[in-house]
Amino acid sequence: MNTKQDNKLPIAKAGIQKIKPHMVSSSLITKKDQNIVLDSNENSFGPSQKAIDAAKNAANSLERYVENPASILVPELSKTYDLETERIAIGFGSDDLLARISRAYLQPGTALLRSQNSYLKVPNYAYGNDADAVAAPDRNFCTDVDAMLSCLTAETRIVYVANPDNPSGAMLPGTELRRLHAGLPRDVLLVIDGAYSEYVTNPAYEDGEALVRAHDNVVVTRSFSKIHGLAGARVGWVYGPPHVIDTINRIGLTFPLATPSLHAAIAALKDREHRDYVRNETALLRDEATKKLASAGIHVYPAHGNFILMEMGGPKSLARDIDSALRAEGISLRRFASPSFDRCLRMTLGQHDETRAATEAIIRLYQDMRKARP
Repeated sequence: MNTKQDNKLPIAKAGIQKIKPHMVSSSLITKKDQNIVLDSNENSFGPSQKAIDAAKNAANSLERYVENPASILVPELSKTYDLETERIAIGFGSDDLLARISRAYLQPGTALLRSQNSYLKVPNYAYGNDADAVAAPDRNFCTDVDAMLSCLTAETRIVYVANPDNPSGAMLPGTELRRLHAGLPRDVLLVIDGAYSEYVTNPAYEDGEALVRAHDNVVVTRSFSKIHGLAGARVGWVYGPPHVIDTINRIGLTFPLATPSLHAAIAALKDREHRDYVRNETALLRDEATKKLASAGIHVYPAHGNFILMEMGGPKSLARDIDSALRAEGISLRRFASPSFDRCLRMTLGQHDETRAATEAIIRLYQDMRKARP
């Protein structure tokens, strides 16, 4: 008997060991004990009632697979957003689609390039494929196009931009997005994560769809988790060149969507009134909370999604201490594992009473703690 051989274990890819948590989780209070949960960028207004009803009705056939759900959902996406069906693929959340894109275009010896403090999970897509994750310096958490272009190498295969970004809420104007693409080699894929696109009200914003139509190395991912309030349904979609869509579809699951999720998504697309309500009320609360927090001396980064990022002045531990105090009061916000965000808290915009109560609590705790520890 070969003892050494018997002691061997299956070995995963080396890059997987680089994957680390990107959010700080607290064991202080569980969600069931919390009254106001504003930590995961969920749509606190909830989904359309039509989507809820459609999901409930679809539950009557849970014993069946849905054959080719793309043939059902893609035409509805095409009609809603005026896009070509052959340029659309679907998945269980945009996370699934980002993972598939990475799996298709990254391998050892290649690299994914992102802005340094962009969506903090993105390096994991590279590590999971034994590729390198390269971070370009940013400016106040905003993507710096010149820095991104200066970090391009022969190994770069994917350039990732979240627009609006998370956790900062920053938006890259359309002129800058097009300038970034113009500086990329044709064999580099520009991936634009548009999970929060529907929340943007700034006229300088461009969602990237025009770039997709004009070029064969751009894709835009989108989500039903945010504006549509279907986070628990896990539905996402991507718009891109037909050759990229074909690649994404080849490595997808046989049955990529649950039956209730599929029908909820279709119903959500048709309820424009609910979508407009969520967008308008979120913008109202975003502006209101920003003004109140800024007036209290808290720095709020310009926000374009359904959340705001706050930076606390004073002692380095202040954000952590405020977070703990908030949780003790039944309010949960989000902290991040990256040292760049040590002084920051992110608040998802909840319903009117939730957002206003959380805002007042943040201001009260901030001012009290600053007085105690100037």
